[in-house]
Amino acid sequence: MEPTALFAAGLAGGLIAGSTSCTAMQGGLLLGLGGRGRTAVLVAVFVGGRFAAHVAAGALLGLLGSAVRLGPTARAVLLVLAGLLVIVFGTGLLRRGRRCAPEGDEPAPGLARAAFLGALTILVPCGVTIGTEIIAVSTGSVLGGVAVMAGFVTGSSPALALLGLVVRRVATGRLALIGGIVALVAGLFTVASGLRLGGWLPEAGGAAAATAVVRGGTQTVTVWATDRGYRPGGVTARSGVPTEIVFRAQETAGCTRTVTINGRDLPLPGTVRLPPQRPGTLRYACSMGMFVGFVKFT
Repeated sequence: MEPTALFAAGLAGGLIAGSTSCTAMQGGLLLGLGGRGRTAVLVAVFVGGRFAAHVAAGALLGLLGSAVRLGPTARAVLLVLAGLLVIVFGTGLLRRGRRCAPEGDEPAPGLARAAFLGALTILVPCGVTIGTEIIAVSTGSVLGGVAVMAGFVTGSSPALALLGLVVRRVATGRLALIGGIVALVAGLFTVASGLRLGGWLPEAGGAAAATAVVRGGTQTVTVWATDRGYRPGGVTARSGVPTEIVFRAQETAGCTRTVTINGRDLPLPGTVRLPPQRPGTLRYACSMGMFVGFVKFT
């Protein structure tokens, strides 16, 4: 594809899906701007740092391909660290809300800090980012990778900038206490997502809602990815029988359009073929650990 078409594809992804999922996943870093004053400038610098980091990542992806892509385990670790960072920022907001410091008592935040926090968003990729990175890898060129990532970050930036203006207003007023509580919840949610993605959070499998279909010595499991998770979320299958898990995706699906299973990412639609399995539970998750599903072999 030509760079113009790649930019348009990335822009569409950023506008349609990235605006919501990226704002939710990366918005917590805006709380780290802190201080008072220069709201519009700080948010602009934050967005600029984010743009620069994503464009640089696009260049690397296009040049080096999958060698520089973050695997599920690395993303899980980064999500946990990012969640802890947001919790720290939220704790700072809670303290600020209790003090109700008058105007001028807090030092003005620096532009370098804003740019750095914006660049950190590349380490907290939203679900749509994963699919965009895969496209960047497939271009096999620096220009192609830059084009698709630049389009994506351009499309998803307006919503994040608007959130930044709101967050800054909350963080510098008496609503800081509420903002701190929201930040703590967001941080804990991000940590939990990372733990789920890494498979480090014990979760009950729950009751299976469907059963695999056996035909010709192979059993097939069909799972639909939606914007609210995987349907069915649990499936019962027979152990000792070759298995095919067919993942299909609705057009409205967000992070569920890329499923992490057996330690690798699979863009949907796609099929996972497994040799005969022992009794046990095979879990899978969306690319950001927000939604999980399982196949229980009996």
